[in-house]
Amino acid sequence: MILYNVTVKIDNAIKEDWLEWMRKTHIPDVMKTGFFTEHKFCKLIFPTEEDGTTTYAIQYFCSSMNELETYQKTVGRKLQAEHSERYKERFIAIRSLMEVM
Repeated sequence: MILYNVTVKIDNAIKEDWLEWMRKTHIPDVMKTGFFTEHKFCKLIFPTEEDGTTTYAIQYFCSSMNELETYQKTVGRKLQAEHSERYKERFIAIRSLMEVM
């Protein structure tokens, strides 16, 4: 199993809008693609941020690297672009891949 982790540091001034959009739009859109079997939405509680931001991790689980690569080639870039356009320059995102053992 592959864990696709997206860590997002979001400006607190837009955090509530971002949380609502993530829960009601973005994460459901990602899950509707059918490439992922489950997801988890986490908030970083330590270390705390003192720069006016909050950090979250959205974890998506898929069955194989092939599934993830197909997602990225077909719809992943479009969904990332929607996020970037909506919250331009108000967030930092770091993506990582892990193998679940």
